[in-house]
Amino acid sequence: MTAHPLLEVRHLKKHFPIHQGVFSRVTGQVRAVDGISFHIDRGETLGLVGESGCGKSTAGRTLLRLLEPTAGQILVGGEDITTLGAAALLPFRQRMQMIYQDPYASLNPRMTAGEIVGEPLTIHRACPPGERKDRVAALFTRVGLRPALMASYPHEFSGGQRQRVGIARALALNPELIVGDEPVSALDVSIQAQIINLMMDLQDEYRLSYLFVAHDLGVVEHISHRVAVMYLGRIVEMTGKVGLFAAPLHPYTEALLSAVPIPKARARGRKRVILTGDVPSPITPPSGCHFHTRCPYAMRRCRNEEPLLREVLPRHWAACHLHDAGARLPLARMAE
Repeated sequence: MTAHPLLEVRHLKKHFPIHQGVFSRVTGQVRAVDGISFHIDRGETLGLVGESGCGKSTAGRTLLRLLEPTAGQILVGGEDITTLGAAALLPFRQRMQMIYQDPYASLNPRMTAGEIVGEPLTIHRACPPGERKDRVAALFTRVGLRPALMASYPHEFSGGQRQRVGIARALALNPELIVGDEPVSALDVSIQAQIINLMMDLQDEYRLSYLFVAHDLGVVEHISHRVAVMYLGRIVEMTGKVGLFAAPLHPYTEALLSAVPIPKARARGRKRVILTGDVPSPITPPSGCHFHTRCPYAMRRCRNEEPLLREVLPRHWAACHLHDAGARLPLARMAE
């Protein structure tokens, strides 16, 4: 019998109702996450990338049950947690933690750093009160902070130090999965590298699994084992990072990769893909393929028929009609 993946998401949806009028009638839905499926194995990092507003952060918060899913399933170690109540969900919350994007807004300014990191231990009664201070001090040391800083408040830290406090808080309960919601996007480039390297070291030491939400493909390439590309609430491509960066199979991924800055010597001969138009509204997404309004390879079929995410190459999934039998357009030839 094969072991279950640590996390499995099946056809997950998160729609936000739009209320209007005196009686707050529901007049529409924001389809933030519109039926995504993926898994994360133990010790693995899955990068989740896409433009702002594509649903990446909502997907991460929904699978942690910080937001209630509209439909679909969330399985942790093979156990379905989609509809569990607060009491039954509590043990799973210890196994799944989050690192937030803004390291200042996510820390309580009225609590010291030591109290912030120790709060999960108190809530979950995971450590005897007499041992809590030593446990917090050890966490500070592990993330590269001096234990003497436990008495300091968030405003006394730099951005990188605040994010280290956030990482220490996420580690406090010895989780198996950490969702990083763009954890380095608010930091300077030099500090980004330090935080990424810290997260990778922690992964090796504790066999952590990460869902790493980001829009910076350079960071994702460095830390991820596999990458899933989202567009307007759907996953349009998913594979190992080597295959994705070497030969993307979806036009949207091709456009994202063409926009990544690289040295001039390496850029010779690289085709730059410029997408036209704006990202459509998730309230009224286009019919068929959501990307067809901006796709340079769009066919008539793309306007009416939704492409399914399927395995085009071994372990390389894409949702694009270009890869159906008989399609001979430029992107289809890239995979040959």
